[in-house]
Amino acid sequence: MILPWHQKAFSKLKQMIEQNHMPHALLITGSVQMGKIELMQELVGLLTGEKEKIKRDNIKQALDYPVLIRRSNYQNMIYCRAGEVNENTKNISKDIRVDQVRAFCDALNKTSDELQIGVLFYADQMNISAANSLLKTLEEPRNNTLIVLLAHDAKNLPATIVSRCQNVHIPPSYEKQTQEWLVNNISKAQKSDFDIALLLENAHGVPFKVLNELSNDDYISYQKWQNQLLDIAIHPTNIIKLDDIDGNELGVLNCLQNIVIEGIRLKVLDNEGALVELNKIVRKVDVRWLFNILDDIYFSISLHKTTVNAKLLLDNVLIVWSHITHLKKYPQITYPERRLQ
Repeated sequence: MILPWHQKAFSKLKQMIEQNHMPHALLITGSVQMGKIELMQELVGLLTGEKEKIKRDNIKQALDYPVLIRRSNYQNMIYCRAGEVNENTKNISKDIRVDQVRAFCDALNKTSDELQIGVLFYADQMNISAANSLLKTLEEPRNNTLIVLLAHDAKNLPATIVSRCQNVHIPPSYEKQTQEWLVNNISKAQKSDFDIALLLENAHGVPFKVLNELSNDDYISYQKWQNQLLDIAIHPTNIIKLDDIDGNELGVLNCLQNIVIEGIRLKVLDNEGALVELNKIVRKVDVRWLFNILDDIYFSISLHKTTVNAKLLLDNVLIVWSHITHLKKYPQITYPERRLQ
């Protein structure tokens, strides 16, 4: 079954097949948890007629033994992925290594009368050597072979790789069909507690992210922080009433980051969202200040792993946020670490 937010992307892929324009290399992009693997499975199932075999491939599951590539239940399909155990060090590699890509390309170079399919994910986690090794295969594609690259962000791939692939993007979705899918996939107890449109806004249009956040208690804390952050931007004096903040500085910064990103989206598109308080803020704020504070939030998050005082970082950002709708000039937040860089 095609996920509702995949409909446009799948229609494009289906049209390629029907018109016999399927490329030798396909790049499927979209945010983390946007369902790129699920879209790939639907495509390969359509191409091979072996959807059930491919669905049984547990390719998201990490292994505790070293491999370079993985075989599919469908005999003419292989996978190359980040996060495999390195045979030499017994450590898990965070990127796709050159030895993996070489094994991947060698396997696809074998002669076959049937379509051979290689899936590489996530391609934007290839190191430079791996990307260069893959480029050689993309430049000299074999007949009857399809390479599918899945990537969170094409900007993190070398331009030489991107230019040799047909790109199909899965955009964020806020549509009614997606909301209905969420209603059918969350528990009955949760349906009465949450505004589905609001959940999607908070997750930036990523449905699987909504389900993931609802599966633990973190979302309750997130909602509390969100309400407090929106409140102090409207009523700055309420900053002294903030609670459940100490020890949760990173979570609060991430929450504010999401609020600001959503505010920028609404401001640029001249739209209103499901958050009434955010709509009020967006109407009053200078969009330049939203971009400025987003930069400060990003930087504060990056410093969180250092020895810098986390509470001080958050306090500095919250003071600016509490006055965001009244600023005539954006204030400079001073970080000692920033001067050292």
